[in-house]
Amino acid sequence: MEHVQVTPQTRTALKIGPYEVDPPVVLAPMAGITNIAFRQLCQEYGAGLYVCEMITARAVVERHPGTMHMMTFAAGEYPRSMQLYGVDPKTMREAVKIIVGEGLADHIDQNYGCPVAKVTRKGGGAALPYKRTLFGNIVRASVEAAEPAGVPVTVKFRVGIDDGHHTYLDAGRIAEAEGASAVALHARTASQRYSGQADWSHIARLKEAVTTIPVLGNGDIFTADDALRMVAETGCDGVVVGRGCLGRPWLFGELEAAFAGRPLPEGPNLGEVARVLRRHAELLIEHDGAGKAMRDLRKHMAWYFMGFPIGSELRRSFAMVSSLAELDDLIARLDHHAPFPTDALGPRGRQGSPGKVTLPHGWLDDPDDPCVPEGADLMHSGG
Repeated sequence: MEHVQVTPQTRTALKIGPYEVDPPVVLAPMAGITNIAFRQLCQEYGAGLYVCEMITARAVVERHPGTMHMMTFAAGEYPRSMQLYGVDPKTMREAVKIIVGEGLADHIDQNYGCPVAKVTRKGGGAALPYKRTLFGNIVRASVEAAEPAGVPVTVKFRVGIDDGHHTYLDAGRIAEAEGASAVALHARTASQRYSGQADWSHIARLKEAVTTIPVLGNGDIFTADDALRMVAETGCDGVVVGRGCLGRPWLFGELEAAFAGRPLPEGPNLGEVARVLRRHAELLIEHDGAGKAMRDLRKHMAWYFMGFPIGSELRRSFAMVSSLAELDDLIARLDHHAPFPTDALGPRGRQGSPGKVTLPHGWLDDPDDPCVPEGADLMHSGG
């Protein structure tokens, strides 16, 4: 694949409200992944905007202890970026008031990209932008509540529900009109979920439709070259990286080098990957305690060791690790000199297959119905 050159002279800085994001790279919020530990790990490799895993507006309003614990940022983390999920303008307004009033975050992102059935069947996630009036009301309520504190609100969404119901151009224009500081498009429909290929041409179309705020692209960025190609092909102002960094937090160092026009660092050997894995464990323990931390770490093992020849028995042992001492013992059994496998640069994380999107009865009847979908306030997921 031809290497795409982007130099500091050929691009303008990405600004999210008052914040300059250089390189123009955003870590996508991923449920159960982008907690304080993973964000710190990524930030140790490169600059960018690192968004915490999704927080539900209702849980903020109700001061749910687990949610308040999730809303933790590292001492040097700035701007503190929080993704907030909600489907009721009143609840969102109240949650944003709490967040900005108590100085809990410096940037609020909203996600309308989740394709999961338990979310869309209640009218939430990727189903919600179809209801244009309701969508605009939520964005407006959030922006109005955040504005006095100078906290920017950004909005992320998908192409639409399916190929018969594209919503992204309306969603982009509405978010822009209601005061959002940037929009981001995952270039898949909800019915695609994470299957097939993202269609970046939609990002280019959104960039043509939304002219006064930054447009970010998301979908199938697994390497630094992918990010440069997306910017070159679509004209987008920055990229949002999700699954590509799973088990590869050093991707952000590669992205920083690529956007600065520097040579990319070499992929880490197995010894360096093991060091990163142990650092991940330490940061998780610091935040959640050893028991929960080691359980949480297990899901990352397949991603960290993707493509490395470590044997099925050792893989199984890593996937069942229960203590730091056990982790150290397993790490000692690795071939630390094994080079990074070049065939491990492709898709990782969720993929699955496309399927029909589950919607509330009559959801598609009236796109201008402003009514709040019943029960969706209790739903939450990534996207």
